[in-house]
Amino acid sequence: MSALFNSFVSHLECSDSGTTYAADQLYNLSTSGHPLLVQYDLDGLGACLTRDNFKLTAPGFWQYGKLLPPGDSAEAVTLGEILTPLISIDARSSLDAPQHVWIKDEGLLPTGSFKARGVAMAVTMARALGVTRMAMPTNGNAGAALAAYGAKAGMEVLCYCPSDTPAINIEEMRHYGAEVHLHPGLIHDCGKEVQARCRSEGWFDTSTLKEPYRIEGKKTMGIELAEQFNWQLPDYIFYPTGGGTGLIGMWKAFKELQALGWIEGELPKMICVQAEGCAPLVNAFEQHQKHAETWENARTVAAGIRVPKAIGDFLVLDAVRESAGFAISVSDPAIIEARDRIARRTGFLMCPEGAATAAALQKAQHLGLIEPASRVVLFNCATGLKYLS
Repeated sequence: MSALFNSFVSHLECSDSGTTYAADQLYNLSTSGHPLLVQYDLDGLGACLTRDNFKLTAPGFWQYGKLLPPGDSAEAVTLGEILTPLISIDARSSLDAPQHVWIKDEGLLPTGSFKARGVAMAVTMARALGVTRMAMPTNGNAGAALAAYGAKAGMEVLCYCPSDTPAINIEEMRHYGAEVHLHPGLIHDCGKEVQARCRSEGWFDTSTLKEPYRIEGKKTMGIELAEQFNWQLPDYIFYPTGGGTGLIGMWKAFKELQALGWIEGELPKMICVQAEGCAPLVNAFEQHQKHAETWENARTVAAGIRVPKAIGDFLVLDAVRESAGFAISVSDPAIIEARDRIARRTGFLMCPEGAATAAALQKAQHLGLIEPASRVVLFNCATGLKYLS
């Protein structure tokens, strides 16, 4: 294994066929066109590390480096990441729900969203493997993160965005020096433009799940939650799901921690939350399908989860089903109502995607899908301040 990598990384693996790949080389998808997953020697890792000695003296989620691809050998591309707080809210007054509810506030990360986690890891690993030009299609926050971390790493960055992407995100990308293009259509249409530029000009495609390391960055959300809950995880995690990297990454983290024997009790039920105007994964879950069909005419105020077709759809659905969770969609009026109610009654301003999880909890409670007195985490994936306009 290259010195650039954690010594406990054993290989990369095709998420569909199981075909293995050497981990010290640069890849996008597997040869069959599926996401690649980083695999570890968990027996060896568990023989050397415990819950008491596994952390590095590093800031933010980089302290979990021994469970991540770089280990403690690669120089992290960092903008001052923190461990994000769990904020307990009075669910009875703000959501009319009897559950114990916490909001995981990812809006405090650099560039104001949880995209910082995956992108920081992707940029760190890409730079270690010799990449100098990174590109992606984006609904806003991922592009802002790539532009910022790319600037820190001295890379060129290319972003294609739907023409209705929030103006603040466009300005963020441009301020960090990225080449930004607005494109008619949705994020999958932008993805085709990115692929063409990557093929013709040699950019590295950093699209969701089209390289192995954004998942590993998002995996830190799961490790962080496990530690914050003293290794006894909550009963439900409601997660706003577009491409699904975070849900996949957290479930990967929980399974790895369980294999190490570090988690006590049951794993959480993973709840995939989408908007009614773009709910391909919900439809596939309800129809007992392995893959989701492309959602036509996708529309929602929660632009970050407006993903008509996710390349890792089967990985999201597998995690939801394996965890005994469910997929649920909510309307735009319900999203706005939940956002405003929580802001007025708790002083916490959620982004639309985060507010979708609150609306989904209310709907699940009404439908009898979730038990009273359950412990529930809602992911607020970005600061609400980005959406005031």
